[in-house]
Amino acid sequence: MLTRKQLELLMFIHERQKESGIPPSYDEMKDALDLRSKSGIHRLITALEERGFIRRLPNRARALEVIKLPDAVTPGIGGGRQRGFQPSVIEGRLGKAPEKQIAANEDTGFESIAVPVMGRIAAGVPISAIQNQSHTIAVAPEMLAGGEHFALEVRGDSMIDAGILDGDTVLIKKQDTANSGDIVVALVDDEEATLKRLRKKGASIALEAANPAYETRIFGPDRIAVQGRLIGLLRKY
Repeated sequence: MLTRKQLELLMFIHERQKESGIPPSYDEMKDALDLRSKSGIHRLITALEERGFIRRLPNRARALEVIKLPDAVTPGIGGGRQRGFQPSVIEGRLGKAPEKQIAANEDTGFESIAVPVMGRIAAGVPISAIQNQSHTIAVAPEMLAGGEHFALEVRGDSMIDAGILDGDTVLIKKQDTANSGDIVVALVDDEEATLKRLRKKGASIALEAANPAYETRIFGPDRIAVQGRLIGLLRKY
């Protein structure tokens, strides 16, 4: 699945190719998506290419080709239009009521809830967090508060002093607000997500690592969207 910015760029390239037969320039893409620099466009194009939506053609100027559109867009690249596609940082069931399937474990008899694992989250340099649901994990009901929940696999070491290690699975309660000091899934500039401690500093928001090797990053409030709050952690030994 795609982030909102990735989808916007894909559809902009697609529409421009339909109109003129030529893909837009990087400057045109930057202006259309209201990004501050072309480096953001490079990241979005790389993400679209890795997900198989576009292809870069060698030895040609503006060498981009749209290969496919998301399933939520009307089929047919020649006339696709968006149809109710509203991605958030973690795609899948997060826009819907979760299917909390409570089942008794055959070996222990204890009840558990199936929580969807929605890909990986960076505890380090921000990475794209949009992925399809890969599988579910069984979680004891007492670990979950009311509301919707999802799980993410942690990649990176920036939160080790908070007891969150590379390879851990974090349990996240879906919410769009958080208190200063909460560990959250934060979406940066609508395109990258990371797991950090949130600090409110006046009108600014700080994403704080729990590892002295990483710097605290400061953002304006319009650049950060909270996607959920950490409520638990699972670890395999």
